[in-house]
This record gives sequence, structure tokens and C-alpha cells, in this order.
Amino acid sequence: MAGNETVLAMLCPKPNMATVDPPHVQAAVDVPEGIGTIASYWTEVSLPATGTWKAPGKGGAQADIVLTAPQDGVPLTFISADNCHETAEELANKLEKYARFFRRKAKDTDGRERPMWRTRWSAPDTWSGDAPFPPVLLVFNRLGERNPNHTVPRLQGLTRHLWQGQRYTGFHVYDVRIAIITTGMENLREHGPDGPVFLRLGRDHMRPLREAIGNPRRKAADARARKEARFRQEEYQAQVRRAAQEQAAKQAAEREARRPVCTGCDAKFIDERWEAAQATDWGTPKDSHPHPYGCKSPDRHCAGTATCGTRSTVSTPGRARSAGTRSRTRPCPSRRPATSSPARTGT
Repeated sequence: MAGNETVLAMLCPKPNMATVDPPHVQAAVDVPEGIGTIASYWTEVSLPATGTWKAPGKGGAQADIVLTAPQDGVPLTFISADNCHETAEELANKLEKYARFFRRKAKDTDGRERPMWRTRWSAPDTWSGDAPFPPVLLVFNRLGERNPNHTVPRLQGLTRHLWQGQRYTGFHVYDVRIAIITTGMENLREHGPDGPVFLRLGRDHMRPLREAIGNPRRKAADARARKEARFRQEEYQAQVRRAAQEQAAKQAAEREARRPVCTGCDAKFIDERWEAAQATDWGTPKDSHPHPYGCKSPDRHCAGTATCGTRSTVSTPGRARSAGTRSRTRPCPSRRPATSSPARTGT
């Protein structure tokens, strides 16, 4: 009977307002939604530490209820309903049987060995890679003479090796550990699974069921770690971009420093003129006598032609001009003086 009451309290079923008197059921309608559907709850399930599922051996446990509701954030939870007749030692022995079952390995249908409970139920792996055992919920129904307020502290000390995780900065890791959660039947009926009436052994505050099962501190630490990793990655990418921009600016400055200058107006060569002057054919410059005026206005004459009246001659590669060699610089035809030849005189 306690198992059935637990299922109803977890489901929080809603009455049909069309078939009942609304004033008498409004309180039930206002209760938050429960977890899963009736098909999410399996009752009286054997958990064999030896033997098989159909023929379990000695040393195993039996779950009053197995809850599977991944659609509601509770993939797998084992529930034990206690009528307050068992001592803390007896409950600790029951939890030892749960742990023995969780540690058992078996071959799955694909021939691979994995935890036996995973061959029947599935639970997603955590993002951080933790591998905790499924949680166990103890629901105390105050019918017997045992007081849960005295039993739970004693039970916490007896089962510390089953639930205590490994401490890190700001959180715990619960690899191969059982999340043991306790609650009372009256609180469960009144508040449902979303109420803060679930106490996880090792913690000092009651939480809703999903928070009690989970590891919110680890989740928050993982979120901070991912945020810091993204920040470091973005900072690194920004540094790479800045370095690339600085390198590109340096290369552009070096290239501008090598750009030839027009001998007529001191204007720098445009890129097309520079490339034409640098073009080679079998190692020999194609433009062996490039025009000296490489300013950036190729469609007009260099401004220097109005004043200089000369053009430079490019020396042939490998042939240096000696000091006594006559300059081949000659007056620009457009600037020759228009004077008559001197008269010849007789000798």
C-alpha cells in the first residue's frame, strides 16, 4: 500500500473538473505537475546481485518502485517506501544490496560487458564524464514506531562510503556513488516532487527532487569552465588577428620602402609600372630601358618634363659606366633651343 501511495504522490494526478464538484477539488488542481505517467512506474522489481533477472539469487535487493521519466528530467530512480518499522542498520543493509547490484557486470545483447542495470534501463552519461550510480529515494510513511528524524542521521553515518563524493574546488564528483535521498510521505503528498522536501544525505538543505538527484554545484562549475574556455579562445584569436594585422602592416611598409621613385617628379611607381619594370625573360629584364617617369598618373606626362628636359638612361646589367665614359644623356627633343647654326668663318 505504501508503494501505491508513493506512486500517486509522485504522479500528482489531476481530477476531471467536469465530473466532480470544483470546490472540493480545486486544491488538488492547484498542485504542481507530477513526474511521468503511470507507465513510468514499475513496482516490485528484483535487482539480482547473483542469478538472473527471472531467477535472482541471494544477496540482491528489491525495489518497491522503479521510476523512468527522462522526459521530465528523471531518467532512472529507484524508490523504497518504508513504513518506519526498519532500523537504520536494516536500511543500511538494504542500501548495501543496491550498491552490490549496481556494481555487478553482465554481457549485453551486443556481447559487450557493462553494468547489469544498464542492460535493462538507460541513463544518459553526464557532460563532465562522471559515472554515478542511479539514485535511491527513501520515502518514510509514519506508520511504525521508528522516527525518521532519528533514523536518517544514523543512516547517514552508516552509509557514508556509499554516497560521499570526492571533493574538488567548489563541488564534488560522485563516480560510483549513490545519491541517497529521503523524504516523508506527508510532505510528498502536500508538495509533490517539485517541492523542497527532499534531503540528500551529505547535504544540509532540502531541495526539489530533480535538484536533490543532480549535482548543481558541478553543473555551475562546468558552466563557468566552459565560459572561461570560450573567453580564452576568443582572446587567443584576437591576439592572432592583431599579430596578423601588424605583420601585414609591416610587410606593406617594407614594400613601400622598396617602391621605385620617378626621377622627374619624385612620385612613386604605381603597381602596374613597378611590375612591368621588374618583369624578366630568361633572367633578363624585359623593359631594359624603362621610362623614368613612373608616377601615379600614367595617362599624362610627368610634371618633371616641364623643367628637367632630360631622361635617365638605364645601364645594361653587368656593365658599369666608367668615369671617362661620355654621358648618353641628351636634351629632350621637345626642349632643344631653336637657335641658328653659327656662321662659318674662313681660315
